[in-house]
Amino acid sequence: MKTAIVIDSSSPGIPDFAADLASVGIHVLGAVPRSNLVREVIRLQPELVLCHEVAPDEALFEACNQLASTEPRPVIVFTHDPDARKIERALQSGINAYVVNGYGLNRLRSVIHLAEARFQLDRTLRDELTQITQRFDERKLVDRAKGILMRARQVSEEDAFRVLRSASMHSNRRVGQVSQQVIDAAHYAEAVNRAGKLRMLSQRLVKLGALRLVEPPSALSTQQLNDSVAQIDANIAALDKSLSKATFGDLLDGVSAAWARLRGAAITPLAVAQLPELDALAEHLLAQADQLTRHLETAGLVTTLHVINVSGRQRMLSQRFAKQALLGLLLTGEPAQAARAELEKAAQAFEAAMDYLKTIPLSNREIREAIDSADRAWAQLSQSAKQVRTSAGQRLLSESSENLLALFEHLTDQYERSMQVLMG
Repeated sequence: MKTAIVIDSSSPGIPDFAADLASVGIHVLGAVPRSNLVREVIRLQPELVLCHEVAPDEALFEACNQLASTEPRPVIVFTHDPDARKIERALQSGINAYVVNGYGLNRLRSVIHLAEARFQLDRTLRDELTQITQRFDERKLVDRAKGILMRARQVSEEDAFRVLRSASMHSNRRVGQVSQQVIDAAHYAEAVNRAGKLRMLSQRLVKLGALRLVEPPSALSTQQLNDSVAQIDANIAALDKSLSKATFGDLLDGVSAAWARLRGAAITPLAVAQLPELDALAEHLLAQADQLTRHLETAGLVTTLHVINVSGRQRMLSQRFAKQALLGLLLTGEPAQAARAELEKAAQAFEAAMDYLKTIPLSNREIREAIDSADRAWAQLSQSAKQVRTSAGQRLLSESSENLLALFEHLTDQYERSMQVLMG
């Protein structure tokens, strides 16, 4: 025997549903108010929902609409209202049989069969539409993922798809799921790289400010200063556009606020006495950018994003090391001693990260060559810090720190586009 529930009606003179339905093999589990329709369907699990309402209203249609979207069942409504707008509204709300002036025991069974057939047809069509939509969406994901792999590693479309299909087979997931992972990995890899650049630029600004105090400002140093400011503006704007405000909005706000305080001081000509204040503002931006970078790394759910963070941090340490060497030269007393202590910490952190980058399996010939070049550039920068009291040493410090920065810019970009990073 099939089961049904009846929606309570305030209309007078409605038929005795329970007796009539029992006569055609339907057991009524109870009558429920329309306001609790979904909850009672979930609780009682009827196979049918019936209602007899002389003049259906919007509350009934809305209740049926909620039922169709959460716990769909065949719904039959008997009524005396011939309003064409209500008939259209009934169909929109998921009512499968809207019978006007047609209730009768002799045709009750056939109306139920009609409602069930329409319900099954509607469900079949919806399932087919969902499958078509999923296939279409998956095709778009695959095309985007292929484009990412083609641009990142300069491979053909066929080779990019072969990589996706191979990963799909090995991970026992659909190609669309693998493609979504590639898209997400590329998104977060770029974000980690951009946020990491903000850390580096905070230190580079102070380094450039200090260099302008030990030697006359040159066209090159002015260009480097303006370039650093423009890069920070561009990276914050790009992150603000691409990241979820709900997830990262507070972290982005912290970065933007720190940069707003630093920006004016960074482009204003300095005296030596103003260096500590500039450095404090830069340290605040560094802390905010580092917090954003670490959250982006973990939010990506791809463990290989860590290498982008480490490589990107080497850019910052190259500038921090040079900055501390200059601060140790220009400042006096405890600030100078603190700068020299930070110089040693930066050197230790840089060398530890180099050891990590040399041992991880995430590598190729181009990456290995870049790490070898970075080793030589680091040796040159370390030597220049020992000669920072001379004009030649200061020039070498400036050149070698920029050279090491460029090498790690290239290396971090290589990691961002690495097939291993994109494929997780």
